[in-house]
Amino acid sequence: MGSTGSIGRQALDVIRQHRDLFEVELLTANNSSELLIQQAVEFDANAVVICNEEKYNEVAEALQPHYIKVFAGMQSVCDLVTGDNIDIVLTSMVGFSGLSSTVAAVKAGKTIALANKETLVAAGKIVMGLAERHGARILPVDSEHSAIFQCLMGSAGAPIEKIHLTASGGPFRTWNREDIAKATRAQALNHPNWSMGSKITIDSATMMNKGLEIIEARWLFGTPGDKIQVVIHPESIIHSMVEYADGSVIAQMGHPDMREAIQFAFSYPFRLPLDNRKLNFAELGKMSFFAPDPEKFPALGLAYEALEKGGNMACIMNAANEAAVAAFLREEIGFYEITDIVGQCMNGADFAADPDLETIFETNETILARASELIGKISGRKSF
Repeated sequence: MGSTGSIGRQALDVIRQHRDLFEVELLTANNSSELLIQQAVEFDANAVVICNEEKYNEVAEALQPHYIKVFAGMQSVCDLVTGDNIDIVLTSMVGFSGLSSTVAAVKAGKTIALANKETLVAAGKIVMGLAERHGARILPVDSEHSAIFQCLMGSAGAPIEKIHLTASGGPFRTWNREDIAKATRAQALNHPNWSMGSKITIDSATMMNKGLEIIEARWLFGTPGDKIQVVIHPESIIHSMVEYADGSVIAQMGHPDMREAIQFAFSYPFRLPLDNRKLNFAELGKMSFFAPDPEKFPALGLAYEALEKGGNMACIMNAANEAAVAAFLREEIGFYEITDIVGQCMNGADFAADPDLETIFETNETILARASELIGKISGRKSF
C-alpha cells in the first residue's frame, strides 16, 4: 500500500532482488498513475488500486492488455487487502490515510509490515488490540523500530530497562534557533542522511518524526514513555539500542538504507542477501551522540505530552501536524509555526480518554478543520 512512494519503491527493489521468493499481488497508489502502471507491468501484479478515481481510466486502459485488474478508491484498497492470495501487507501510505486499510488488513489476520507510523500514533491501543484479537502479526519497517525489534530477538524475554531511539538531528542539528525560525522549504527538505518523502523529511527537520516514533515504540514494544529516550546520532549508523537491567546495551547497525528493514520484515525470521553498502568500521572511524535540544525542537515535548495524556491526544497531535506540514510545504506558514499550530490544537481540542475507531476518525477531521483555521489566520487564506 503506497507502492509509488519512497518506501514502496525500495520495497519493490527488495522484491526485485528476490523474485524467486516474493510475488506481488496488489499495488496501490494515490496519484502517481504513470509509475503505478510501470510497477504493475514489471512485477506482473494481480491487481492495482489507484485511489484518485479521476485517474482510473488512464490506469485501466494501460493495464488492460496485461490482464491486470484495476480498481479505484480507498474502499477498494480496504476490500482487496483481505484477500486469501495475500500473506504480507506493506503499509507505506503517507500519514493518517493509511489507518483504514491497515485496520482492514489487521482484521483479516495478515502479517503487517508497518511503515506507516501514524497508524499506531493515532490509534495504537485500538490497532494493537485488534492485532491480538485477529492473530495479525505486526513487524516494524521504520529503521529505528526494526532495530529495536532485532535487539529484542536475543534478549530471551528480558524486560526492557530503556529504549535509546536514535535520531540524525535532521538538517538543522547545528543551527541556532533564530536561524531555524527563518528556514525555507528547500532547506528543511535537505536531509543530510536519508532519502525520504517530503512529509517525513519535514517531520525529521522539526523532530516530530522522532516524536511519532516514541509513540509508535510505546505500542509496538509495550514500553512506557519514560523508558524511551531520544539520542542524536548524526552518522545514522546505529539505528536504535535497547538497554537491559544489568546495564548491557544491544545496538543494531548499518548504513542508512531502508531496504534492510523492509527486507527483514518480509523475510522474518530469516536473513537474506541484499545488494547494499556494508559497514567498514575502520573507515567509519568514530560515532557521536548527544541529547536533543528541547528549545530548538519543541515537537519532542509535544509527543511526550500526548503520550502521557493518552486517549485521542496523539491523534490530535498527528492531525494538526499533518495539516501544518502541508501548509509549510505550500510555503504558507513559517517553520516554527508548525509546532505552534500543533500545540494550539492540543490545548484546545475535545479530549476523549478511551476513544473507539469512529472517534479517532472524527477527531482527525475536527483537528484538520481547526488547524486549517489557524493556518488561514497566519497565511491570510484557507488551506484546507
